[in-house]
Amino acid sequence: MAQDEPGWELYRSFLAVIREGSLSGAARALTLTQPTVGRHVDALEAALGVALFARSQHGLTPTAAALGLVPHAEAMATAAAALRRAASGEAGEERSTVRLTASEIVGSEVLPPLLADFRARHPTIALELALTNRSEDLLRQEADIAVRMVRPTQAALIARRIGSVRIGLYAHRRYIEAHGMPESIEALMGHALIGFDRDQSSARSLGGLALGLKRDMFAFRCDSDLAQLAALRAGLGIGGCQLGIAWREPGLVPVMAESLRFSLEMWLAMHEDLRASWRVRLLFDHLAAGLAAYVRRRAATPPNS
Repeated sequence: MAQDEPGWELYRSFLAVIREGSLSGAARALTLTQPTVGRHVDALEAALGVALFARSQHGLTPTAAALGLVPHAEAMATAAAALRRAASGEAGEERSTVRLTASEIVGSEVLPPLLADFRARHPTIALELALTNRSEDLLRQEADIAVRMVRPTQAALIARRIGSVRIGLYAHRRYIEAHGMPESIEALMGHALIGFDRDQSSARSLGGLALGLKRDMFAFRCDSDLAQLAALRAGLGIGGCQLGIAWREPGLVPVMAESLRFSLEMWLAMHEDLRASWRVRLLFDHLAAGLAAYVRRRAATPPNS
């Protein structure tokens, strides 16, 4: 490395200031002192020859140059995290880590029992779970393993199809008792529907049930799949739900099950460079078996139908 080339610690402090909005917040996040973070920012500005923050009595405001650096600093942070995970595996099971990403629903409702079983078998492997409905970039190793509801297309990924997850419309018994059961699409439109707010991409979790739906059709709007599921359980209205989740909810009943039921494919993916990583392979194979069992067990109509 050239003598005047900024080190990662300078960019790390810079990124923390961007994220936290202040030197003090960045210092707390990094467990450093505020003067140390300030020196790192000053050193980075001197090395790059540009001002990164405008100082005022109101705090630090990032300049255009700083904002232009953010994506690159984020990429460095991702690479550093991937390096730490890789090093943990090489150092032995005692310090190994695997990072997994999944959608809100799958990560919160489906994976926890599988991860608990994995931890019982491999208690020294630390697990990191990122809940997001966007596709984490496995090519850049933002995560080691991803559970996806669409088929991965990148050539550098190892992808395994788990099966089809069935999705239907459901409502809580309390809602049906109060408002009745719709028997047609026209009748359904007169009920309180649960759906997306501003992010139409969240409707992808509903598969074909989302076709033709628009924001103003919903009586309850939220872009969080977990909040939509909570509203469904609370009896707020009618919404989409995986049959595997509805299967364990005795209060949920299917709505127009014969005419409105769709499915999404479930895939498990990891970067091909990780095929030799024992810790990643352990979790990948464990999840493949567990998720396949989940899909098979929940393929039948739930007992509360």
